[in-house]
Amino acid sequence: MPLMPKRVKYRKSQRGSRKGTASRNLRIDFGEFGLQTLERAWITNTQIEAARVALTRNMKRKGKLWIRIFPDKSVTARPPETRMGKGKGPLESWVAVIRPANVLFEVDGVPIALARESLRLAATKLPIRTKFISRHRMG
Repeated sequence: MPLMPKRVKYRKSQRGSRKGTASRNLRIDFGEFGLQTLERAWITNTQIEAARVALTRNMKRKGKLWIRIFPDKSVTARPPETRMGKGKGPLESWVAVIRPANVLFEVDGVPIALARESLRLAATKLPIRTKFISRHRMG
């Protein structure tokens, strides 16, 4: 089941700004290895879910996984070939705003080779460039 907020104060949100680098969620706080972003993007709830599935399948349910991002921003879209005006479109998806240096996923309890391969497979499901990081700088 894709991630989305249980409740929000406002149903529709404005686009906001994606500039700058991340100021929080920069270090590995829970696991041993992580996947860090190098670009900025909106990552949808379905992309996060696809990456999670790829990760857990490759790790064969060994170890522990932390998802460090959450899609809490609503994105709306107007139907195609609709004239201008008539208000904002209906809600289409939920996205997480990602800036460079954000840690997306963390894993623990698996060997470094398995962690590296699992996070590489997860990264292929995401629309941004990422890098593998380790808590103890050995990889």
